[in-house]
Amino acid sequence: MTYHRIRFAVIGGDLRQIKLINLLASKGYQVNMFGFDNKNIDSRVNLFNNIRELISDADIIVGPIPCSRDNKTVYSDYLDSSIMLEDIFKNISEDKIFMAGSITPQIKEIAEQYPFKVIDLLEREELAILNAIPTAEGAILYAMGNSEITIHGSKCLVLGFGKCGKVLAHKLKGLDADLTVEARKAEDLALIKSYGYKALYLQDLEKFIGDYDFIFNTIPALILNRDLLQKIKKSALIIDIASKPGGVDYSAAKELGIQAILAPSLPGKVAPESAALIIYETILNVIRDMGVII
Repeated sequence: MTYHRIRFAVIGGDLRQIKLINLLASKGYQVNMFGFDNKNIDSRVNLFNNIRELISDADIIVGPIPCSRDNKTVYSDYLDSSIMLEDIFKNISEDKIFMAGSITPQIKEIAEQYPFKVIDLLEREELAILNAIPTAEGAILYAMGNSEITIHGSKCLVLGFGKCGKVLAHKLKGLDADLTVEARKAEDLALIKSYGYKALYLQDLEKFIGDYDFIFNTIPALILNRDLLQKIKKSALIIDIASKPGGVDYSAAKELGIQAILAPSLPGKVAPESAALIIYETILNVIRDMGVII
């Protein structure tokens, strides 16, 4: 096996990071890890219990997607205790790179106190586009698992026509759903029509929201408020794949007896191995773009 000179440290995350750790090790990279149960980790991976030592022996520090849920601590499904982002950042020297996903302005403000380079992997187009595939498949999986009717022939509404909205609409149409897609921009509505989907103007949402069996929200803003929820039929199912806190008034939905499921980070839940491969390929693209031979 060819061993590479680039050294990685992986901190926090979910099953995607475990798969990523094993993938990096299998490709001949030195990988250090912190904050995981090592039961399913490749034997070539180095387990550290000290953040400073972990980082000093690495060139690229890979955080989770999302980087944090609270803008203060590292997101992880496997850590028994919280790790402050600042405790990581203060140990990263200027010759190292920190990569993670959904690096918020608040996190960037903390990182700016230190001299290292920060890269948000979700700002890479290739990751954002490919990540929409397991996200869309996961949304459909949740819909099928929480309803007594088929997607085939059902009236489905997709809110938003960004990357996830486009892929989700394509896959729902492939399942023969009676599909409508909502958008705000005129060019998006034209594109929706060009794909053969029904287009719904945002201003007409209130008028038609009660028609649908499945409503998939991709918009990271409160769009399904109490007023709109009151017009949704009780048998409808809402799958919300927008970033937390989502696009639904969940308190109102519960009071009204409407089933609404917030389903963030779907790639890590439904297809962690595929998601890890997407992250791996994106990291290598970043390194290549920097002119480093790998």
